[in-house]
Amino acid sequence: MALEFGESSNSVRLELNRLTDAKVLLSKPEGRTIQYRANVSHPFFEELSSVVRKMVGLDQVIIKVVSELGGLERAFITGDYASGRDSGLIDLVVVGEINRRRLEHLTAKTETLIRRKIRTLVVSESEYQNLKLRFFEGPLLLLWVSHPEKVLI
Repeated sequence: MALEFGESSNSVRLELNRLTDAKVLLSKPEGRTIQYRANVSHPFFEELSSVVRKMVGLDQVIIKVVSELGGLERAFITGDYASGRDSGLIDLVVVGEINRRRLEHLTAKTETLIRRKIRTLVVSESEYQNLKLRFFEGPLLLLWVSHPEKVLI
């Protein structure tokens, strides 16, 4: 992160500590490193999530997916973007019974607009439940959940 933001590693560490102390981020030690993830229970989570979606350009994809595809249970980003790295490849996981052809069309349009490749994985709710632990192995960024009261991805 320090290289990406052009800051010293100490500055980044201090900011991560501040965000963790404010409960905006949750942290978990893993060996010699610390894994950070957004605290979806924080009162500002929705607002911060909205800002990130707008920056990346995925807000439009999610709005269209929800309005046009139906059956969307949840959507989230994994990989580089969830880690805060702009590699040009966005890994989007979509959970629900949706029109895959329409999703492909919307994804292709969005890729052109945001000048990034979007790799999608569509799984049913039951497939998601079987794979859920794998998704939690790395960072993820929640974009949409159909039932906000069940925000525990």
